[in-house]
Amino acid sequence: MNHFAAAPGGVDPGDISRSWQRCRTAGLTPEQNRRDDPHLTHAERRMAAERRATLVTQARPVMEYFYSQIKDSGCVMLLSDENGYLLDSAGDADFCTRAAQVALSPGASWAEEARGTNAIGTALIERKPIVVTGAEHYLRHNSFLACAAAPLTEPDGKLLGAIDISCDARRYHPHTFGLVRAAAQMIEKRIFELNFVLQTKLRFHMSSNCLGSLMEGAVAIGEDGRILGANRPGFAMLGLKYEDIGKRDICSLFDMTIPELMALGLRSQTEAAGVRLRNGELLYLTVEQMRAPVIRRPAVPAADIQQPDALAELDTGDARVSKAISQLRRVLGRKVPILLQGETGAGKDFFAHAIHAAGPRANGPFVAVNCAALPETLIESELFGHAPGAFTGARKEGSPGRIREAHGGTLFLDEIGDMPLAMQTRLLRVLEEGTVTPIGGKPVPVDFLLISATHADFTARIAAKTFRSDLYYRLNGLSVSLPPLRERTDVAALTERILAREAAARGGRAPTLSPELAEACARYTWPGNLRQLSGMLRTACLMLDEGEDTLHLHHLSEEALRELTTKRPTTVTLEASGATLREQSDAMIAAAVAEAGGNIAAAARNLGISRNTLYRRLGNVREH
Repeated sequence: MNHFAAAPGGVDPGDISRSWQRCRTAGLTPEQNRRDDPHLTHAERRMAAERRATLVTQARPVMEYFYSQIKDSGCVMLLSDENGYLLDSAGDADFCTRAAQVALSPGASWAEEARGTNAIGTALIERKPIVVTGAEHYLRHNSFLACAAAPLTEPDGKLLGAIDISCDARRYHPHTFGLVRAAAQMIEKRIFELNFVLQTKLRFHMSSNCLGSLMEGAVAIGEDGRILGANRPGFAMLGLKYEDIGKRDICSLFDMTIPELMALGLRSQTEAAGVRLRNGELLYLTVEQMRAPVIRRPAVPAADIQQPDALAELDTGDARVSKAISQLRRVLGRKVPILLQGETGAGKDFFAHAIHAAGPRANGPFVAVNCAALPETLIESELFGHAPGAFTGARKEGSPGRIREAHGGTLFLDEIGDMPLAMQTRLLRVLEEGTVTPIGGKPVPVDFLLISATHADFTARIAAKTFRSDLYYRLNGLSVSLPPLRERTDVAALTERILAREAAARGGRAPTLSPELAEACARYTWPGNLRQLSGMLRTACLMLDEGEDTLHLHHLSEEALRELTTKRPTTVTLEASGATLREQSDAMIAAAVAEAGGNIAAAARNLGISRNTLYRRLGNVREH
């Protein structure tokens, strides 16, 4: 009987055959339910996540983005380390429940030697993207799954882990294979850029139209021309091998010297240059010159130079915003903790940056931490750091932590309402003692301005005992409430400022809004606030043809057009029936989920809370 389905384009059926043979050699049998069921303990999961902290933090935004494209399709997106242990996941609740029955959840091992033929384990061994559907899984109890996975590598070729999309085999779509490959390239691109911020980078492709896309090749080189790292397309286009990294000279590939390449870089700032490899193949190339590291020096007084006022830039005429800015000016330089409150997207991050830039710590670091985005297993070491060799799997050189990185500057804790209780206790101790103690280390003095931000109702959270009241009073030196966009009186001025900023970035003239678009914007309630308005205008500007200077409705994306021209769902009305605050809150949550058709992400967005927070609240609703 042929167990193997037709392979999607780019998949070699021989990969499955080789995997089955390895499974037989390892002594696995298709009928067995599990083999010791390898699963990390909570402590081991934390150590694994710490060891691959860069991978987890760089992959998470990509997973969120791609999951938003496949949500409600019965899928789960998974991230594993190089050993096949699952580190993170994002998926539909219904399928996640079923997937958990076969340990398709964080902490489980999906190494081929433990789980038989599967996309994650087999992709890690074959070092290439793999699809495994239905009966292609070696263990029969996994045959209800269809999985596509791609390995993730560092710029020097070392294996980092794998990214996977899994679903019910009956719902598998061939496009999933393309999505998972694109996700892998996006994660690897983020890691490449993070590793080589200051180094000279060459970007290239056979087609100039592909420069700037995920398909472009990229390679980083040292001052002596040695290749320091490359992305996956770069390895392929240049014919590089992993062992070439750190040893091979870039001039051994391109038919020109290092000075000629650097001279080319000066000419390729506006358009790509055609360059031939030594094998005669033509590539279009741009060179991003090495950047000197930023050295912060004390500010030199210059009375005759008018310095830009970062806070004034945010004042576009709304009375509530103007009052908030006036209050903030009074505490600049006083080391008063600032708490910014407002709906998601209301501009809290813009205000935090402006407060830092307008104050006496402007020449110090600005360190931002999103407390809701960090996995709970990572937040302690990410914030407080750890000593060298503090635990198994820790970085040999240790980690200072984000709090110590903010010394002499500003620490911005965004979405602090979602910080776990245990971390709240540790943060309170830092604020009370003025020292931070890394995991396995000794106390270190720290000095920073603390700015916190949240969309949460602290009164309700303190009452529910999910947030410490003593920490709240420490954070709340000055509380500033930012109005949602729908309540602001300066939307037109804000729009002009956003368009001017976009025009400056593109090097053109700021467009105006057509009357019908301006009217639609004025009627809309902007649930995503400033973030939604900025994103919509940015995308619309990119849709302008050369010579156009007016934005119309047809320049909007389909989703934005639908949002602006469709009435928003009505919110739930609570009768004055004597219901408690908890009961009213539960009713609002249930109504929001119902209005969103069970879509948790959409319901969370409409409520102005994170998905993690909504899941926790839903759990509380069920308990009540």
